[in-house]
Amino acid sequence: MTSARIALAFVALLFVAGKPEQAAAQKIGVVDMQRALAETEDGRKAKDTLKKLFEQRQKTLDKQQTDLKALKDGLDKQRDVLQREVLAKKLEEYQKAVAELQTTYVEFQRELQAKEGELTKPILQRMERVVRRIGQAEGYTLVVDRSEAGVMYVPSTYDLTDVLIQRYNAGEGREEDTKGGTGVAKTGAPAKPPAAAPPAAPAKH
Repeated sequence: MTSARIALAFVALLFVAGKPEQAAAQKIGVVDMQRALAETEDGRKAKDTLKKLFEQRQKTLDKQQTDLKALKDGLDKQRDVLQREVLAKKLEEYQKAVAELQTTYVEFQRELQAKEGELTKPILQRMERVVRRIGQAEGYTLVVDRSEAGVMYVPSTYDLTDVLIQRYNAGEGREEDTKGGTGVAKTGAPAKPPAAAPPAAPAKH
């Protein structure tokens, strides 16, 4: 959390705590969007899809890396017997293969990140609709995302994560919620989905 976000969070706490006459009316809940994403059925499906894509792309990278190693080994063995022009051409081919491998690696990383966002964005949006309903129905003044707000401790009675997971898996929030109202307070960027493991970086040859 940046210093600006810390400052904003601190100001928010002062605002809540600074009015004794309103303190009794404040009811703040906490939800762990990261854990909810990992434990809902849709979240698990998204993770499985990303894992399969990762494995497919990793196989491609592994093959390119194996081919590159074979090319380098061949060059090392023939370096002293090849004519200068032939050696120069083969070295050029090797450098080109190295560049192609690096480009492929970067492209696969971008593809995985884009796919991750595509799969998790609708899940997170639906979760926020469910949290909004919980907050409105149970009289919460504020519901914060634990992973974004830097919450160190909260009594289990104020942790809404398990309820969110249960109600999400039961099908709640599929339709658009147009009522608005209290939702998940964001102190900074939106809740981040669990990062997919990037393909293994090409080994240096």
